[in-house]
Amino acid sequence: MAILENGAHILVFPYPAQGHMIPLLDLAHQLALRNLTITILVTPKNLHFLKPLLTRHPSIQPLVLPFPATTSIPDGVENVRDLPPNGFKFMMAALVDLYDPIVNWFQNHPSPPVAIVSDMFLGWTNRLAGELKIPRYVFSPSGVLALSVVYNLWQHMPKRNDPTDDNEVIKFSEIPNSPCYPWWQLSPLFRSYVEGNPQSEVLRDSNQRNIASYGLIFNSFTELERVYLDYIKKFLGHDRVWTVGPLLPPEEERARRGGSSEIVASEIKSWLDQFEDETVVYVCFGSQAVLTNDQMEMLALGLEKSSVRFLWSFKEPTKGHMIGEYGMIPIGLEDRVAGRGLVVKGWSPQVTILSHPAVGAFLTHCGWNSVLESIAAGVPMLTWPMGADQFANADLLDQLQVGTRVCEGEKTVPDSDKLARLVASSVGDEKRVRIARAKVLSEAAVDSIGKDGSSYRALDSLVNLLSKP
Repeated sequence: MAILENGAHILVFPYPAQGHMIPLLDLAHQLALRNLTITILVTPKNLHFLKPLLTRHPSIQPLVLPFPATTSIPDGVENVRDLPPNGFKFMMAALVDLYDPIVNWFQNHPSPPVAIVSDMFLGWTNRLAGELKIPRYVFSPSGVLALSVVYNLWQHMPKRNDPTDDNEVIKFSEIPNSPCYPWWQLSPLFRSYVEGNPQSEVLRDSNQRNIASYGLIFNSFTELERVYLDYIKKFLGHDRVWTVGPLLPPEEERARRGGSSEIVASEIKSWLDQFEDETVVYVCFGSQAVLTNDQMEMLALGLEKSSVRFLWSFKEPTKGHMIGEYGMIPIGLEDRVAGRGLVVKGWSPQVTILSHPAVGAFLTHCGWNSVLESIAAGVPMLTWPMGADQFANADLLDQLQVGTRVCEGEKTVPDSDKLARLVASSVGDEKRVRIARAKVLSEAAVDSIGKDGSSYRALDSLVNLLSKP
């Protein structure tokens, strides 16, 4: 590990959505262990995410800037968890207004940062870095394959031959394995721009500035996506690309990752402790996705028909979801599956659950954090990609032979009989091949972040470059 006597000062700027913030804060932890001095920029409502990190690392300081006044965001909203489901582009546009406050802070700082590490949704910070005459490094909370697709979209700007056909397939021939997707599965931010959304010019500018940035940091590891890592370096025309994952919190903080209820964590562990190894299916769709009532009903029916043990953690509706149409558990389900099914509303300790010996499969939306956590734990996945990078992530899991597709699309209602069959087989007699493959990838993940592993060495290399005057 590269330990510097006088660590260089770095500005870290996460995008304020849980799936983006958590891995970048985990990266900040790793950089602080290597003695860098770090300032993390947040708006007031997101300061609480930093508390464990600030307690552990006195060298890390928060820069708390007021959320920009804007008419694009509902009053009082300062993080994506409070936004309607289509709110990402509004948030991206609003955060650009932090440009001048950051410049003022930088110019008045006695020892200003020598580099900016910022989320891929904050491409405008490359222009900021240029004005401040320091390099900007993109942090990608998505995998290398997924970002390769996104970069291709914004570089080549493909369009449909028939603008009314959402099923028209777009092929990415330059990317290894030539991935292809129907139009509706492409980045919604890209589709929004192509379809002429007035807020979307900032999206194109952001992605172009990402491609032009000095360096690119992935929460992935070389052994997982080597062919795509080689490709993205060729695409960018330089080797300043680092895979430093899987980024995980310190061991003692993993039970609270993304939440804080020790009571919930303890109750879930006690419930899982009852069962034999690899006999429970864990079901969770991340911190953003909320299922419609029809989806909830068919998923519940599939789990019930499967006769397997399951732990289902689901997000309840928030602002932007029509009351009464989302996130309702079918009446009587919990009574009917008592003893073999546990339903948890809200947060659950995902890293701890996946590492429990009783868990043999994970039904997931294929968010990249969930994918990496499952790979690190050696748990094969049942995949239901819903949007954004999740279709590319599901493709990668297919290629790695640790994923089985059960459904696709954020509005698609699954067939309960098919779902029941696939759920049952995931922990049935034929599970051995998938679990064996998942264990191989788990060992590779653990090795990559261990001493002299590929991600460990990449972090040292990144720190050395960040520290150069």
